[in-house]
Amino acid sequence: MCSKMTFSPFSVQVPGSTANLGPGFDSIGLAITMYLTVNVCTSSHWKISYIGKELQELNGEKTNLIQEAALLVAKEYGKELPCCSLEVESELPLSRGLGSSAAAIVAGIELANRVLSLSLSKKEKALIACRMEGHPDNVIPSLNGGLAISCYGDNRLETVQIHDLAVEMVLVIPSFELLTSKAREALPKSLPHSQATQASAVSNVLVASLLTNDWKTAGKMMERDLLHEPYRQRWFPDFAEIKQKASDHGAYGTAISGAGPTVICFVPKNSGKRIKDSLASAFEGYVCKTVMPDSIGVRVEQLSLPA
Repeated sequence: MCSKMTFSPFSVQVPGSTANLGPGFDSIGLAITMYLTVNVCTSSHWKISYIGKELQELNGEKTNLIQEAALLVAKEYGKELPCCSLEVESELPLSRGLGSSAAAIVAGIELANRVLSLSLSKKEKALIACRMEGHPDNVIPSLNGGLAISCYGDNRLETVQIHDLAVEMVLVIPSFELLTSKAREALPKSLPHSQATQASAVSNVLVASLLTNDWKTAGKMMERDLLHEPYRQRWFPDFAEIKQKASDHGAYGTAISGAGPTVICFVPKNSGKRIKDSLASAFEGYVCKTVMPDSIGVRVEQLSLPA
């Protein structure tokens, strides 16, 4: 049964994200100009339709992260969420390391916030998103835009945001998927103290260079990661070649996007198309795409229904 609450139809648009940036494991993420869009209308029952090739495999699925997140928010605040009709379209390929699940969670939180008139603060939304996702690196950029450096644990969250970013990115997206859970299985349970110290130093310099928009140094630090890339590279047969090709054409640095399998190259402004074209010619089995940082984060707009 659904409550009889009605509301004006609206749209939620959420940017995808790239995370880790090498040694910023589970803590650094950047919103990108690829989007999940959800059109929300009242309905007598839950109805979810997926538009576009990226989401066709979800048609007929009984569970949905957008709905799950919305229902969780309603439960936490003691509200009954009315049934909704959702029309979902996404530019984010599933299980490719571009924050598709985080974007869905953020969309669900915004859905509940709007429908139930909760007026949640950014911090309240962020904590719910982190609890659902388990870490902050994708959900915080999708919420707030820009680059986010975050620390989350014991339901406490601290974030430093950067929105003025002088960089472009080239995505090299393979045809195969890689579940985050599988990628995490490759990671060691611990590191020797000396190696952890070195990994921390690399991460510290990465953060300092990001804060000063020094992408040349940031790129070097991305490629010196000791926390996850050395253990995951076996799933990326062309990773070394992509890095070298990107470097030859002027990229600052190349990293695995999130848990992969997408590879992301950080490049100087106004060079993205040139480098993207070069990579597309060299690696024909991949989709290459130029993206920019998204500085806004989630957007909610009222929809006008046809007369």
